Amino acid sequence: MFHPLTTSRTKIRMLTAEDGFLIQDYYRDNRDHLRAWEPQRSESFFHLNHQLELIRVAQLEWEDRRSLRLVALAPDEQEILAVVNLTNLVFGPFQAANLGYSVSHRHQGKGVMREVLVPVLAFAFGELGLHRVMANYQPNNRRSEQLLAGLGFTREGYAKDYLKIDGQWRDHVLTALLAC
Repeated sequence: MFHPLTTSRTKIRMLTAEDGFLIQDYYRDNRDHLRAWEPQRSESFFHLNHQLELIRVAQLEWEDRRSLRLVALAPDEQEILAVVNLTNLVFGPFQAANLGYSVSHRHQGKGVMREVLVPVLAFAFGELGLHRVMANYQPNNRRSEQLLAGLGFTREGYAKDYLKIDGQWRDHVLTALLAC
């Protein structure tokens, strides 16, 4: 079980089936905002049934320690401010994960993402015992570049046509943060 984390402006936790409408609203409200940073989404992605299935799968993946998918909610838990995912969790000699995140257009530029990532990364390195967290961003995404650099991530490489984002193969800067 994942125990929620809190910051001064958020509660960070896994979603439950009762949160279906919240995550549906997040993705609908941020459809245009996130388009440049995420895979192309079919119309069904924005429907409640699809979001409920994603919540169910996320819970199973956490039970199997394959991924941890979290949301940062407003203190009253009536709005999702940001989404944070630790995916491709690998233990044993690698002890690593990929970090992905998004923030609502309403809360962009207010420090919310940094506020959320600090305790999530502490959990990753502490409770999960990870040695490496990797995060990649498109070269034109200055906000992510500054956020990750400010958190101590270092550039490790550049990957041509790394991910298919909004229907196009996009280059990405590869970064990582290592446990102290």
